[in-house]
Amino acid sequence: MKYIYGRGPVIEALKNEEVEKIYVGKNATGSIKKILGMARDLKVQTVTSDNEKLEELAGTKNHQAVVALVSDFQYIELDDLINKLRDKENAKIFILDKIEDPHNFGAIARSSNFFGVDGIIFPNRRASTVNDTVVKSSAGAIYDIDVSKVTNISQAMEKLKEAGFWIYATDLEGEDIRKCDFSGKVAIVIGNEGKGVSKNVLKNSDKIITIPNFSDFDSLNASVAAAIVMYEIFR
Repeated sequence: MKYIYGRGPVIEALKNEEVEKIYVGKNATGSIKKILGMARDLKVQTVTSDNEKLEELAGTKNHQAVVALVSDFQYIELDDLINKLRDKENAKIFILDKIEDPHNFGAIARSSNFFGVDGIIFPNRRASTVNDTVVKSSAGAIYDIDVSKVTNISQAMEKLKEAGFWIYATDLEGEDIRKCDFSGKVAIVIGNEGKGVSKNVLKNSDKIITIPNFSDFDSLNASVAAAIVMYEIFR
């Protein structure tokens, strides 16, 4: 069990029936009415709390007058994700290769939900996991997308290939994404904020792609790069 905060994340958690208990500020207004209505329909206990209690639970003053106690995030097994997408001809998955910043993870999840990405895969070591920062940064969108935590990225890629996925890895050196054919089943690898995609993952990818730059500055934030690639895929 853990606490999340903010009106957007709490609403999304309620939609997915992940909430066990809600703490609401005494004088909260606006979209709090929607949260209380959803909680009532789902028979989720609500508690009126003062600002000090909300800050204590959330660990921040930026709680937007609502904090929720939620069940631990439910990951999907990789095999189950692959089976779920087996009959989807244009399935799209994003693989996060050691993304360490939970804000980046959350932003990627938010973009994934917006663009209709089918799933996110990430390693269980040396990477951010789904925590309250990820939930907040994703505006709760993390609850609306399948997320698989794997032991080894390269082995996961092999399973995806066997299931008909074409693996694209992002790098500074590669084919211009504007010239790529992203039809069919596709998995895109987004690399670590500082080191990029690891050499072994690059080696095992089917194609290396790059976002063209128009200045001497040659790097993008990982979540921004992911969103650009998503847009190009669905464009």
